[in-house]
Amino acid sequence: MEAILSDPWSLCGSPVVLGLLGLLIGSFLNVVVYRKPIIMMREWLLDTGGMLGEGEVWQTVFGKPQPAEITDAGKTIDAHLEVLTPLGLATPRSRCGACGHPIAWYENIPVLSWLALRARCSACKTPIAVRYPLVELATGALFALAAWKFGPHPATLAWCAALALLVAMSLIDLDTKYLPDDLTYPLLWGGLVAAALGGTIPLSSAIWGAVAGYLPLWAIAAGVSWAMKRSAMGAGDLKLLAALGAWLGWQAILPIILIASIMGLCVNVPRMLLRGHDRYTQYPFGPFLAGGGVIVMFVGADALLSWVGVSFPA
Repeated sequence: MEAILSDPWSLCGSPVVLGLLGLLIGSFLNVVVYRKPIIMMREWLLDTGGMLGEGEVWQTVFGKPQPAEITDAGKTIDAHLEVLTPLGLATPRSRCGACGHPIAWYENIPVLSWLALRARCSACKTPIAVRYPLVELATGALFALAAWKFGPHPATLAWCAALALLVAMSLIDLDTKYLPDDLTYPLLWGGLVAAALGGTIPLSSAIWGAVAGYLPLWAIAAGVSWAMKRSAMGAGDLKLLAALGAWLGWQAILPIILIASIMGLCVNVPRMLLRGHDRYTQYPFGPFLAGGGVIVMFVGADALLSWVGVSFPA
């Protein structure tokens, strides 16, 4: 106890402590993954309704009054949004999506409540997806690995925050094929700030990592998109790769791309060969980039590149 009081950051090096924290954070990430896309959609509709209702804007841009049907469309969107309950990440409290039953605190204990409830709502008995405890377990495991890898240091909490963002973004991308700027930008700036404070990698490596993660892939994606006449890589993927570069350095970009590409091929090619699947419908690339980033984070870029005979000058 005296050792903990004299050095409270020693808790950051405990896989058990951070593993338990990860279980709690994983429970919150389930809320983020479910609610964030809904919140974004509401914001987009608000913006759309507002723009459609602005007759002066139409007059200024096109030199003629806005058609009545467009104004009416904006009013209709606003009317629908007015009857929707405002939704945030913290409020209202969690409830069953099927019957609206408010979830009590003892029904929201990570993993244990899911087991105790036998994966069903206590009120309506609707099944609760296994993804919820899996997200909690995965986040707990990642936090425990961070404690083992980075030890008793304040920066360990920063690495845990980065891992939590990667988990949330991967699942949102899987569900919606969209990587929210509200998550990619904090990951990017968090990596640069952590480097500037001396907690992760040298600041110069973080800056060039962000540049190397965005610009080269942006140029390649733009060329491929022009040649194929369709989008080759979303802007969210580029922002995510830039953010990973800010945390792991420019040397990590190549192994992240290689690992993500291999993972993507292993998942998408068998799926494309299955009957009944559209050959052009693929899983988003964001989760594979996040997976590559996590592997590089724990194994190291130099170790991964040495396996394929590639090395960078010191």
